[in-house]
Amino acid sequence: MLIRRAELAGGAVGDVLLADGVIRAIGQGLAADGAVTLDAAGGCLLPGLHDHHMHVAASSVALQSVPCGPPEVATADDLARTLAEAPGSGWLRGVGYHDSIAGLLDRHVLDAMRSDRPVRVQHRSGRMWFFNSAGIEALLAAGLPLPAGLEQRDGAWTGRLFDEDRWLRDALAGTPPPFAPVGAALLGWGVTGLTEMSPANAAAEADHFAAQQAAGALPQRVLLAGSLALAGLPERPDLARGPFKLHLHEHHLPDWEATLQAMRQAREQGRGTAVHCVSEAELAFAIGLFDELGPAAGDRIEHGSVISAGLLEALVRLELPVVVQPTFVAVRGDQYHADIPAADWPSLYRLASLQAAGLVLAAGSDAPYGPLDPWAAMRAAVERRTAAGTPFGPAEALTPEAALALFLADPRDLGRQRRIAVGEPADCCLLDRPWQQARSRLEAGLVRGTIVGGALRFVRSEPAPGQRPIA
Repeated sequence: MLIRRAELAGGAVGDVLLADGVIRAIGQGLAADGAVTLDAAGGCLLPGLHDHHMHVAASSVALQSVPCGPPEVATADDLARTLAEAPGSGWLRGVGYHDSIAGLLDRHVLDAMRSDRPVRVQHRSGRMWFFNSAGIEALLAAGLPLPAGLEQRDGAWTGRLFDEDRWLRDALAGTPPPFAPVGAALLGWGVTGLTEMSPANAAAEADHFAAQQAAGALPQRVLLAGSLALAGLPERPDLARGPFKLHLHEHHLPDWEATLQAMRQAREQGRGTAVHCVSEAELAFAIGLFDELGPAAGDRIEHGSVISAGLLEALVRLELPVVVQPTFVAVRGDQYHADIPAADWPSLYRLASLQAAGLVLAAGSDAPYGPLDPWAAMRAAVERRTAAGTPFGPAEALTPEAALALFLADPRDLGRQRRIAVGEPADCCLLDRPWQQARSRLEAGLVRGTIVGGALRFVRSEPAPGQRPIA
């Protein structure tokens, strides 16, 4: 493929030749007999965006589920109406629930809302499910050994399931979903790669990813994080083994020595450890682990939701990259302001102060627990406002260039920024205008084309749904 008249770094306009999966040449008036030609007409050519933290299977299923949390659902009456009006038969699956709507749900509350079919509602943290009585009966009928996370009180099932997604999938006799809806959405936003961060990922999940890529359902390159069972995953250009995922829970922190041993085993596999840290206690625990072992290539902190001054100093000392989710400020900031003491607000979802301290940052969506659109994340990083328009740590705002850079980090080396340069992979995101015009918009509708491995996989000739027309 030959891309003509593309804006490159620094504002220069030139031609870019893609061949054999890499950028072969950059210059003026390049020729390539028989090559597909795309006229960029001065639009900015970027490396393809990379979502550094998401959950593909859950995102695919969420697209077929009923929203049960803000902003669509804000009250218990909203939830009852949403569940009552949901069409179909069999399992009714809801996602995105938050305690502010009706507290911690149980089967009695859900029975009052919908009792004629089995219902399961996922908390937006991803850590728990709530079932009505019909749902509990369906799970018990599977005949599997019951997990510790299926809650009982006074000998009766409450309808709550904590941290047992693998057991739930087995009980439902579920098969992994097709990834085509997610792959297509990401292409439309210029995303050519993703890091899949589900902690239970093992050989079966790797096989499903490979099959979906082979079928064309998931065009993106994938860095697959997960369990230690990924040790034997063969290296492929489009599916590579990522870090060991350690998912901490503040109230049930794992055994110290066993966790250190798991991290050592990951290092023997040539993998770092990615530690889920959404509270101060979890981050302190993670820092203690890295202090004892010393940092290694591939180690990283996921989320970094709460980073106090003292913990920031430790992160800098250990040179640990942090993978952030800027969109949470926009979609959850009002709830944070309501639930969290004002004295703690400066520690929440920091960005600019982390970069100023010298930390390496990258960004992911955490989809489906956050919006999948990377342009919404960039906009949130720049604006730092809640859904109600309230400023949220404005001193933490990034420039548009710094926000974009969060999605241009090399997934295998977060400290390296990918570039449009000879020898780099031919994965590109073409905007419909120069960067100086695009930087004030940061909308998905700016993406004109997406190229993966030198092949044009998405092209837009009209504004995306919901986007303003582009002049």
